[in-house]
Amino acid sequence: MSAANISTSLIAKPTGATLAQKLIARAAGREQVSVGEVLTCQVDLAMFHDSSGPRRLKPMLTDIGAQIWDRNKVVLVLDHYVPAQDADSQKIVQVTRDVAKEWQLPHVIDSEGICHVVLPERGHLKPGYFCVGGDSHSPTGGAFGTYMFGIGATEMLGVVATGEIWVQVPQTLRMVWSGALQKGVCAKDMMLHMIGKFGMNGGNYQAVEFAGDTVRGLGMQERMTLSNMSAEMGAQVGLIAADDVTTNYLKSVGVTDAQLEASHFFQTDEDADCQRFEFDASQLSPQVAAPHSPENTKPVAAFANIKPTVAYIGACTGAKLADLRAAAEVLKGRKVAAGVQLLVAPASARDQAQAAREGVMQILTDAGASVLPNACGACAGYGGTFQEGATVISSTARNFQGRMGPASVQVYLASPWSVAAAAVTGHISDVREVLS
Repeated sequence: MSAANISTSLIAKPTGATLAQKLIARAAGREQVSVGEVLTCQVDLAMFHDSSGPRRLKPMLTDIGAQIWDRNKVVLVLDHYVPAQDADSQKIVQVTRDVAKEWQLPHVIDSEGICHVVLPERGHLKPGYFCVGGDSHSPTGGAFGTYMFGIGATEMLGVVATGEIWVQVPQTLRMVWSGALQKGVCAKDMMLHMIGKFGMNGGNYQAVEFAGDTVRGLGMQERMTLSNMSAEMGAQVGLIAADDVTTNYLKSVGVTDAQLEASHFFQTDEDADCQRFEFDASQLSPQVAAPHSPENTKPVAAFANIKPTVAYIGACTGAKLADLRAAAEVLKGRKVAAGVQLLVAPASARDQAQAAREGVMQILTDAGASVLPNACGACAGYGGTFQEGATVISSTARNFQGRMGPASVQVYLASPWSVAAAAVTGHISDVREVLS
């Protein structure tokens, strides 16, 4: 039979592509890619900070006689060791600043907030981009329709020297959320619920995509929380397809219409091959993760007898403007309970300034909160760690033993809503009851 006589019905038609596949295909210069393929991708942007950046990269670049491939595609953030707490921190910060000058880096964000929050604030992330970050929570960028994941110093050396990195095309695990969240229930609760269901290795270093009308109804910063904590589920990336919420946010921070022209293309096709999991947001209650793992998650009612000595609202996961507003809604007109210390470390200077203009910061301080610098702080374990024997309820992403202080510190993870509720009641409480 000649080729001309073969029925078109016998020719296998390609299935649609996932968002992850489309993003990798663009970066690899391919029309389409298949799960399992190993491809070399062009990097649109590389981010590193004072811990993962110059102090590690400079000696390696010197050893191999290489230079940064494109300074305009590098962003350096000082957020882990600032403000410096000791001599070692001071040295790391000074090395970072000195090398930034030596390399003549045009994009340096110094002591103005946490890398995962300040990066999109300045319009560095765009739908369709392929990016890497020298931090495990770099998947936060996925909230902007960006393929972004965390890499180590050796991998980053290869990226900054060549502008390329290889990646294996992942499977997509699609988390489809439907229905309206109850008042006081938010993206952090959604994420803790998923981590509790699938475990910290449930993502199997594949692509997790968040979808459904619940996700589409979330604001940009709530979406960032989902993508951020995909790392705690063991995913390589945590993706959300760009829509009007995405593009409106990016326009507000200076991204042009021309840079957003292709946003509509980067969506998972209806017939794409992916694993699908469905959730009913209307049935979700506030969630809390017990020490010492985010996967130790149960509904808040299971922890009513826990009395924290510290309530901590901080980190890229839980101290953005949306988080500060949530806490203020609970704390307005109330005082922190006796025996509880409320600490608030806004995730960025811009968010803190906006919160101040709205009166949010005044509400927090009137309630008894102590405001800390715009940095990773206690979450990273480099500054303001908790004292021996403390019981902490925290809006951070991780509660591993010894991460935020001595091994005796017990950290319970929850949303900013729930942290604020515990601060005013003196015990872990259902914020829905506090708000009623």
